[in-house]
Amino acid sequence: MPEINTRFLFTLALEIQVSSLGDTPYGRRRMFHFDGGSFDGPKLKGKVLPGGGGWSLIRRDDVMEVDARLILDTNDNHQIYAAWKGLRHGPKEVMDRLYQGEIVDPGAYYFRTTPYFETSSEKYSWMNGICSIASGSLSVNARTLDVFQVL
Repeated sequence: MPEINTRFLFTLALEIQVSSLGDTPYGRRRMFHFDGGSFDGPKLKGKVLPGGGGWSLIRRDDVMEVDARLILDTNDNHQIYAAWKGLRHGPKEVMDRLYQGEIVDPGAYYFRTTPYFETSSEKYSWMNGICSIASGSLSVNARTLDVFQVL
């Protein structure tokens, strides 16, 4: 079987506010408002425009589904729409610590997303045709994703 290879694209750091709808018939529903942030990598860097957001559902099996959308504004004035879905889960004691706002080693839980990109920029048009994966981690009021292009 051929091996799947990746190449690092950038680290994305999001400034967020979280609202909780509480327990719904489907699980615990939360909404995220992205106040801004930044991204930095070898091929592109810049800021996250305020106004993006995300939605999560912590299912009855304690797996969190996440769906997010935002606009990346590169340092050379190009805009890129980013959208992803992902999953986060881990041992109960680790997840309880995360939900209480503690900083936890990202290796202690699973947090993966599948970002896709869309842009009208000729310079960054190569991003319209790639698949990517990301590994996420949490810190106080921030979410960080290390994004990799799947080759």
